Amino acid sequence: MFQLYYQHAARAKDDILSGLTVALALVPEAIAFAFVAGVNPLVGLYAAFLVGLITSLIGGRPGMISGATGSMAVVMVALVAQHGVEYLFATVVLTGLVQIGAGVLKLGKFIRMVPHPVLLGFVNGLAIVIFLAQLKQFHTASGAWLTGTPLYLMLALIALTMAIVFFLPKLTRAVPAGLAAIVVVSLLVTFGGLDTRTVGDIASIGGSFPSFHIPAVPLNLETMKITLPYAIILAGVGLIESLLTMSVIDEMTGTRGQGNRVCIGQGSANFVTGLFGGMGGCAMIGQSMINISSGGQRNLSGITAALFLLSFVLFASPMIEQIPVAALIGIMFMVVIGTFEWGSFNLLNKIPREDAFVGILVAAVTVFTDLAIAVMVGVVATALTFAWKQARHVHAETEIDANGSKIYRMHGPLFFASVHRFNGHFDIAGDPQDVIIDFAHSRVADHSAIEAIDTLADKYTQAGKQLHLRHLSQECKQLLKRAGNLVEVNIKEDPHYHVADDKLA
Repeated sequence: MFQLYYQHAARAKDDILSGLTVALALVPEAIAFAFVAGVNPLVGLYAAFLVGLITSLIGGRPGMISGATGSMAVVMVALVAQHGVEYLFATVVLTGLVQIGAGVLKLGKFIRMVPHPVLLGFVNGLAIVIFLAQLKQFHTASGAWLTGTPLYLMLALIALTMAIVFFLPKLTRAVPAGLAAIVVVSLLVTFGGLDTRTVGDIASIGGSFPSFHIPAVPLNLETMKITLPYAIILAGVGLIESLLTMSVIDEMTGTRGQGNRVCIGQGSANFVTGLFGGMGGCAMIGQSMINISSGGQRNLSGITAALFLLSFVLFASPMIEQIPVAALIGIMFMVVIGTFEWGSFNLLNKIPREDAFVGILVAAVTVFTDLAIAVMVGVVATALTFAWKQARHVHAETEIDANGSKIYRMHGPLFFASVHRFNGHFDIAGDPQDVIIDFAHSRVADHSAIEAIDTLADKYTQAGKQLHLRHLSQECKQLLKRAGNLVEVNIKEDPHYHVADDKLA
């Protein structure tokens, strides 16, 4: 019994310390994403607190950290610029309702359909995005790149941070390496009198507890026209990033999250956040990686991170403002190294070229556009690649039976991508008067295939030749128009399967 107690106590300690590390890293990111969205830094900090707390309490995947994110901030910036922050709050509330609806309708399961090359490309692309996001910290207030002593000092502090994060776990895991790195570098800068940029130079984070606030927008159809398109996009981006982050954590920890619960949790968090002056958010893969690597693998770590973040805003803002930006950049660089799938380079020559292409494509689209578009492009590219490969499997075996009839025995799936290859197997002019097409080893998948069969039957009829179609499913027979009387019915041998066609829906 005592051993079980000590195990729980040790895990709780890991979760609390990991949550503290995550909270320290959340502060500058929330501020940065608020700047991206064009809102006050407190709007980003409130979102990081509320989204992180609520998702961990009611619907988060254990170990996953949620908060204000860049992927959603880039969608918000146009809305805020055109209509103001109050419309953003209304949109975040509506976004939450859309995400809750997705969870209730059990749409979270469809994340399991995302192919592995797409997931690999997403992870690598996101690592690149996180890396690129840190480069703007190397600019001066005027936008020029740092040079000379300020640049060398920042690089040295980043290197020190990365060294601590890398080597400390090899010596002890009693203290999270990220937290230790932040403390050491902060003390070095403070007592060493080093002149480098700190969190306080970016923005002041002092504030009060978020208060209930109904968005000050007119409740009419015009408001709905403005907010609904943004809400749908934000809901899609948020759920895709959250569910893909869940999948990444699943693989890292060897456990399985609940996609529909995550949808409802994220939706509830955004709904509440919009009513308390926050910009909304979703799962954060970078912070989740920090959390997992620091030992935080339960919901307690997310709850702790959110509460620590709030306490920083309320009570410890002067201390947090003294943290060197270089320390946070170093931690994020280590996250990039840990997030990027370096083994994917070795896979390039070992996996099909189509899969390698999809992975590279998704990574590139993630970097240059956004996550939602990248995943959709990846899924479509994978589907088209699969269709192309399956289309090559269609072939026909021919023979002449004892009655002089030519038999075409079709093999492989017949669908939109294989119709051209299917038509190329027939020699209507050179075939004998009696032709039999046997579909016993082929499956008719969609309406394009039905049309191809119908058109072929029509051509044989116009040529004055007898055509017989064997072993088609009952649905195929219902859909065939011109070839209806050419279909031979064999109740014992005819297959049973469904055809993707709206006419039968």
